[in-house]
Amino acid sequence: MDFPTLDLHNFITGALIAMGSSLVLALLLLLLTYRRLKNIRIPAEADFFTTLSHVPLVLVIILDLLDFGLDFLGAPVGWVILSHLGLENLRGVTLVEGLIPGTQPIPTLTIAWILAKIGVRIPPGIR
Repeated sequence: MDFPTLDLHNFITGALIAMGSSLVLALLLLLLTYRRLKNIRIPAEADFFTTLSHVPLVLVIILDLLDFGLDFLGAPVGWVILSHLGLENLRGVTLVEGLIPGTQPIPTLTIAWILAKIGVRIPPGIR
């Protein structure tokens, strides 16, 4: 019985193509939606989930694509973008998610956005 061998060159090439494509797509989406994203108004007392429920889906997709395309470098880039857009409540989670190894293929912010839209909130005692 023959087992397929892992062709490291093909694996690395495929991973680099996927990461590069996600980076290009994230930058393109950011350019196309910048004005809309810049005009987001968040209540002053908003927590993470409240802020997340006010932002459009395209923003969290951009952040997840940047996280995948840039790996750990996606965290500081996401931090700068969120600071520029005035969405400081999302920076900490983006930073932590970007620095945890192995989470890059998982669209964690998109999942959190869906949870925020259906009304999931963190109980006050856990914060």
